[in-house]
Amino acid sequence: MPPSESTAASADPQFLTDALAGLSGDPKSLPCKYFYDEAGSRLFARITAQPEYYPTRTEAAIFESEAERIARFIGPEAVLVEFGSGNSEKSRVLLDACSQHVGGLAAYVPQDISGPFLEKVAAGLRSEYPGLPVLPVAGDFTQPVPLPELPPHRRRVGFFPGSTIGNFAPPAAIQVLRTFHDAVGPGGGLILGADLAKDATTLERAYDDAAGVTAAFNKNLLVRANRELGGDFPIERFRHEARWNPRDSRIEMHLVSDDARTVTVAERTFDFAAGESIHTENSHKFSREMLAGLATEAGFTIETIWTDPKGWFAVAAMTARE
Repeated sequence: MPPSESTAASADPQFLTDALAGLSGDPKSLPCKYFYDEAGSRLFARITAQPEYYPTRTEAAIFESEAERIARFIGPEAVLVEFGSGNSEKSRVLLDACSQHVGGLAAYVPQDISGPFLEKVAAGLRSEYPGLPVLPVAGDFTQPVPLPELPPHRRRVGFFPGSTIGNFAPPAAIQVLRTFHDAVGPGGGLILGADLAKDATTLERAYDDAAGVTAAFNKNLLVRANRELGGDFPIERFRHEARWNPRDSRIEMHLVSDDARTVTVAERTFDFAAGESIHTENSHKFSREMLAGLATEAGFTIETIWTDPKGWFAVAAMTARE
């Protein structure tokens, strides 16, 4: 069996399906959810430490400065459900604040797509927070979230930080928020991180740092396609570009072919013109009005929006309507 066929046969079938569909499109694309293999996750951690990349540290500062108010919004004896929890680093500020200001949570439910990693994180949290039920759930947060059996509680509050909501076009973002609405139920809450629109220079620098870490992160999609899907992308002949699209209020990430070429993936060929790109990610940037519109369409009412002194990032607290 040829190497490319063998490699593709053993690949994640969904990655293969999505890659072939995206590369067949016009314009070509690859889904951003495939950024996060082991190498991609390490690169993203490095991105968050780059001086140009403001979102992570700006949001963290909001959580620190508003911790008591956020805890009082969550309320006593609540279940905190974090969607796409990763290593649960951001949740620790809320766990500590709830313990200090409202007497603690009834349970913390981290939800993420990687079951083994999630179990490891949950074990660490149980050690850090003895007495707090930590009930992990493996799954894709874009799908209905099957919550575990919960202890007695007053209400459920979702947590979705990091402006991950910005990776979705508005109709898809509304659908994701509706999924969260169903998970927390009427009267439940949601704490949502969202990056706010600002000048194009600041945004483009944030997604194209001088050290080239974001470029390596973007190109890792091609590295992964070569390794897992039998691809033959010449990595050095594709360049990373971050573009501000003011019409759609979003940063777009692209991988641009330096010259005309034909690339093979899983024994299928794809032709590139010189300068043609693969669109790999959108990161929508919001106004307060845009956030309110998304919330309303998804069945939430925004109660409070906290921002940093520059007004660059927002943390919105919202309540699920009937």
